[in-house]
Amino acid sequence: MERYPFSYDPTQSFISQVSDWIADVFYDILPEAGFEIRDEQIYMAFQLERAFAEKKTIFAEAGVGTGKTLVYLLYAICYARYTRKPAIIACANESLIEQLVKPEGDIAKLARHLNLTIDARLGKSPDQYLCLQKLEQARYREEDGELYQEIYQELPPFVHTHEALQSFSPYGDRSHYPALDDARWSQANWDVFQDCFACDKQHRCGQTLSRDHYRKATDLIICSHDFYMEHVWTYESRKRGGQLPLLPSHSSVIFDEGHLLEPAAQKALTYKWNHTIFEEVITRLLKGEVRESLALSVEEAIMQSESLFALLEQESKPVPGSDRREIALGSGLLSLIHEFTHLIAGMEEEMALESGLYTLDEFQVGIVSEYLEMIQLALRLFQNPTSVISWVTEDAHGTSLVVMPKMVQEVLSDYVFSQKMPVVFSSATLSSDDSFAYVANSLGVRDYLSFSVASPYDYEEQMKVFVPNLAMHDALQEKMRITLEMLAKTKGRALLLFPTREEMQQFKHELKEQETNGLRFLFEGDQEISHLISHFQNDEHLNLCAVTLWEGLDVPGPSLSHVLIWSLPFPPNDPVFAAKRKAAKESAFDEVDLPYMLLRLRQGIGRLIRSRDDSGSVAIFCQELHEDVALRQKVMQAFPQGVEWKTSLRDVLPEA
Repeated sequence: MERYPFSYDPTQSFISQVSDWIADVFYDILPEAGFEIRDEQIYMAFQLERAFAEKKTIFAEAGVGTGKTLVYLLYAICYARYTRKPAIIACANESLIEQLVKPEGDIAKLARHLNLTIDARLGKSPDQYLCLQKLEQARYREEDGELYQEIYQELPPFVHTHEALQSFSPYGDRSHYPALDDARWSQANWDVFQDCFACDKQHRCGQTLSRDHYRKATDLIICSHDFYMEHVWTYESRKRGGQLPLLPSHSSVIFDEGHLLEPAAQKALTYKWNHTIFEEVITRLLKGEVRESLALSVEEAIMQSESLFALLEQESKPVPGSDRREIALGSGLLSLIHEFTHLIAGMEEEMALESGLYTLDEFQVGIVSEYLEMIQLALRLFQNPTSVISWVTEDAHGTSLVVMPKMVQEVLSDYVFSQKMPVVFSSATLSSDDSFAYVANSLGVRDYLSFSVASPYDYEEQMKVFVPNLAMHDALQEKMRITLEMLAKTKGRALLLFPTREEMQQFKHELKEQETNGLRFLFEGDQEISHLISHFQNDEHLNLCAVTLWEGLDVPGPSLSHVLIWSLPFPPNDPVFAAKRKAAKESAFDEVDLPYMLLRLRQGIGRLIRSRDDSGSVAIFCQELHEDVALRQKVMQAFPQGVEWKTSLRDVLPEA
């Protein structure tokens, strides 16, 4: 196989030669294969040339239909081969990853039409894989035990043996179990509390084996934003522990739907502490003969942890529209946190003394030490409460304390943007009011290139907008009535977007009380996401209800002819956004809430028109749009130029 898809002259600039070849691809090679020449695509190609030549960060805002994915893939592949390091394509979620690598996706198109052999491998997040330990427990449960037993029996034979592993086949991926809803999957998948270092099955684990596979990619490694940020956050600690980083050294990073990197960074840069897991980990120190002082230290730590979590439950309250509980950091809670910090430090000293007597298993000591260090790092942040964001969550493990430092921008700046390599943020929605300042500031990007190109589609002809005036006495029932009337006329074919799971579940509950006349609905979370999308795409008369598919969903054709926005996607009032609002210089609404909402709204609108042959309608349910002139103007500007708003369903669906 030739290293480059063009004749390389080492006496000339490599990137300029790549750019010339890409021009040939878009002007000559792809048009001969039936692709249309798009000026927006070629403009983007020449803009990316500078980012790769100067190894800089670039915000590449390109509207739907510009073919931006093909552009960044060509640069990334060529540059990977030049540097002999793979490029990282980090997608906002798992459904975007699936769309990129599916048989009819953009990577397959390039390989076929350019006669390229592209080595692209998936690096999925750990929670997308089965955990053999959790599966072992789940198959003995009274509820759904038979289901998990069936999964266990279908595992590859090498999982159950103790012989040397000669070969393996990938297994345990979330997409292999499409019928499991999110709740059932969570009973058997990896989660943050799994102790992989102490697992006797780690070398036969699907997650571990997949990591060995994708690290050997020569062209592309495709992962999620979450996974890339986990790589950044754990890079130093894994090296200290003698482990390889999650991702190998790479030549460039492309953040597809790059406006969503900030929440991924926040998710990665968190510490999560749960009492049940804490007790389970530190009692490992008591296996064997140990000094009484260490045993007492462990016992006291368990009692203090119980007290601390009992107080956390008392001092936290639910946040509407969020699964996070807000903590009131009063003096009593802070005092208990400081006491516990000193207690952990004392336990670490006792462990050091005990280790000198060689009565503890060295491997177990290492696990406990790493865990206690994590807790210490988290709790030390409370020494300055204004520099920390914290909240409480409830899940299968019980109550957990989540702690996040207010330094996301600093970490990204040090570990991502300071690297001398091209970093591309690609999305149809990166700017707000013709400025990239909102996204750049939220990520800590100070020195960057940027450009915007509009979509080539004729939205004035292809899109209609319906903004009904809702009855104020019962807006929910009015929404339900209009939605069912609209879907009856369209015979389905709709994507219903909800800002929160709470609102989607409320809609799902209300449906049970309504006469739906045979309308069929799919709900995100009821099945594996790529399977759900495929089902929706291949059955024209289905309706898909979702919370996370405001971006990345690509369903051209009649199956997605209508988008219903249940309410404007303002950010939740959870601790993370509360901190951002407090940091606003003038107006929290104008600096935080409004830009977030408009970016997400533009993404949701963008799900409708995916080709020149598409047409359909967008409906927005928000009474404030009829009463707040300033908000109405901002939202209208989020739509493509020329698109008219209608308040009557007859004006939108006259022939339905």
